[in-house]
Amino acid sequence: MLVFAFAVLAPVLATGAFSLTEWSGFGPMTFTGLGNYVRALGDDVFVGSFLHVTLYIVVTIVLEVAFGLVLAGVLAARRGGSPWFRVALFTPVMLPMVVVAVLWSFVYNGDFGLVNASLSAIGLDGLTRVWLGDPATALLAVCVVSGWVYAGFYMAIFYAALTQIPPEVIEAARLDGAGEARIFARVKVPMIRNAVEVCLLLCVTGGFQTFDLFYVLTGGGPYNATEIPTTYLTRVVFRDGEVGYGSAMAVLMTAVVVLVGIVFMRLRRGRGAEA
Repeated sequence: MLVFAFAVLAPVLATGAFSLTEWSGFGPMTFTGLGNYVRALGDDVFVGSFLHVTLYIVVTIVLEVAFGLVLAGVLAARRGGSPWFRVALFTPVMLPMVVVAVLWSFVYNGDFGLVNASLSAIGLDGLTRVWLGDPATALLAVCVVSGWVYAGFYMAIFYAALTQIPPEVIEAARLDGAGEARIFARVKVPMIRNAVEVCLLLCVTGGFQTFDLFYVLTGGGPYNATEIPTTYLTRVVFRDGEVGYGSAMAVLMTAVVVLVGIVFMRLRRGRGAEA
């Protein structure tokens, strides 16, 4: 409890106190009450950052969780396949996110990047662009990188869950004439529902926590097109020196994440009661 109070509770309370002041991190504080919260709720960039992170979460649920589930289903149907295939899919998870971001910044480079070079090679020069510098594509480009990294992570979780399904159940479904796709959708996925729910929660909460990928790839740009709460908060506190305002944004962000967690747990408890 002492460790928890020192490492978690004290910083949370301090952040809440700072959020009620105007403070640069040095010198005296000026009490402003709820002024920082009113300012944050009227800040178009801050409000827009929640829209961006919501879109990011929706897209990554497809690219990470859904695609990871499909990969796990293919591996389970093929009795795991080659172990090197699983290692190859999981390798991006083990790379530092900064390394991944630098790597993909070269892939997306508008002059010599692999994406534009590939499009030009197949005669689609009209689709080439500066992917991370175009407000229309920057956010989707970051989502693709995240999916490349974490699809293998969720694949590993789902594959472990699928291997725990009793083989008699699968054999019974096959004897009834069900194909692999129908077995996967109607038998396997419902039997690992708990794993699916946990992965969805991890993806949603992880989306709100993400920072390094956006910070290195785009820095929140271009024109705030990829600004998310964590990158904007960091900019406000460490570049602009507005600790009080940044603390208010941190409190609001924490409240949103806690609310999402509560809603998720209530929905899960309700489904459990119905079952």
